[in-house]
Amino acid sequence: MISTLLALVAALSVNAPTVTAADDVPVGRVTVDVVTANGSGCPAGTTEVTVADDNSEFTIAHRSYVARVGVGADPTDFRKNCQLSLDVRVPSGFTFGIVRADYTGRISLAAGAQAWQGANYYFQGDSDTDRRVHAFNGPLRDDWATTDTTNPGQVVYAPCDAHRLLNINTALRVSAGTSNPQVTSSWISMDSPDRNPNSRYRFIWKRC
Repeated sequence: MISTLLALVAALSVNAPTVTAADDVPVGRVTVDVVTANGSGCPAGTTEVTVADDNSEFTIAHRSYVARVGVGADPTDFRKNCQLSLDVRVPSGFTFGIVRADYTGRISLAAGAQAWQGANYYFQGDSDTDRRVHAFNGPLRDDWATTDTTNPGQVVYAPCDAHRLLNINTALRVSAGTSNPQVTSSWISMDSPDRNPNSRYRFIWKRC
């Protein structure tokens, strides 16, 4: 089984948080700020984060995140990635994990071409985790959507006794496969020129 922050069981400190009721979420302000954004999929100034008013989730909008091969593509365009370090600030007495991640975008694959979308999630100081990967096969021209989820009892939470950055690493990759890149173009995108979010991360809360 592929393990991610969404699917790992972590040993917490002796002051382990207690599970809250489903409707027991912090009422104070939750903020999520980008500390660093590195990678060809998120050039400086092209990533925006928004927290839901009810503290249920945060969303990310990228404005320049497209992997492509074939006519008009540069040799390095076949893979794009984004490594985000996020400063998540929550009200006192609570800690959080990520129970679900949703991704959306657009795709155009010639017959024989393939594409992949992947992501992994971990807190600062933890070991990097295995990547959750979703594959697409051409011919295909449509919107796409993927979801990574876990049982709430298996979510890894930020430690109550230390502030840690949340790291989210995503990637898009496309291969010409058996298609002819001299006469065809294939691509997969996770960008929002209109600034609508294309990544959505659902919080789960515990009391410390």
